[in-house]
Amino acid sequence: MKVLVVAEHDNAALKSVTLSAVAAALKFAPECDVLVAGSGCQAAAAAAAAVAGVHEVLAADAPQLADHLPEALAETLVKVQREGAYTHVLFVAGSVAKAAMPRAAALLDVQCISEIAEVIDASTVRRFIYAGSILSTVKNNQQMLLASVRPTAFEPEQGSQAPCPVRAVEAAPAPRAFEFVSMAGEKSDRPDLVTAKIVVSGGRGLIDEAGWQQMVQFADRIGAAVGSTRALVDAAISPSETQVGQTGKIVAPDLYFAFGISGAIQHVAGMKDSKVIVAVNKDPEAAIFEVCDYYIEADAVETIRELAAKL
Repeated sequence: MKVLVVAEHDNAALKSVTLSAVAAALKFAPECDVLVAGSGCQAAAAAAAAVAGVHEVLAADAPQLADHLPEALAETLVKVQREGAYTHVLFVAGSVAKAAMPRAAALLDVQCISEIAEVIDASTVRRFIYAGSILSTVKNNQQMLLASVRPTAFEPEQGSQAPCPVRAVEAAPAPRAFEFVSMAGEKSDRPDLVTAKIVVSGGRGLIDEAGWQQMVQFADRIGAAVGSTRALVDAAISPSETQVGQTGKIVAPDLYFAFGISGAIQHVAGMKDSKVIVAVNKDPEAAIFEVCDYYIEADAVETIRELAAKL
């Protein structure tokens, strides 16, 4: 059995969610290999080599991989898988996996399993379905298992080791039908939403942009990341990168504040693994009260204002 983890990184550094994927890989086998595909990604490859349980790091360093185009990544992954005869290939559940994994599955002629949350044995895993309301058991009968790992379901591998070998591998040629044009993003001093220890999230109960801004200011004062529901994103009150839920980001902070969030199952699917959930909603029958640890039946904006006054 040979297991390969596709690393998440920004070329300069390894993202912490990769450590969760490594932890999942070590449930399948005593050790795993890691593919670091990018451009100028030597630092990320070196960081992966020092993670406990990693046997070898495969560094695919090429210009066509600089911007994580899913077509280029999928082609390179397939090439590496075939050369190494890997029986298990794991992505980190997220935007990269959603775009690249199905392409790799088509090229390899296998099915893929998204967001596994538990490993039973070499061919059996568990994953949430129906927006996280049911935990299903899935048995893989194919020659290889291709899956993405729900990072909040596996404690990141914290161990370190003397760096294992880093071997350069040739990337697949750039896909002819696709070309990277540009990427726009906002720089922020706030913690990353996916890895933050504290997340302050808001929903429709914030009412408008003024309520959203009050929540953002509160989050900044306590050093928290900012999240939102799809309702706020659709209303153009919050940016799309803050969306938490089934179609957004999956988070599991130590503390999750839910201000004015009703608790729709699609949102809960993205934050139910949080260690402590504190909900504020003026609706006594809000579904969020069924999953939270503490709740306040009150207006979200007024509560934020009172909390801010105490800081």
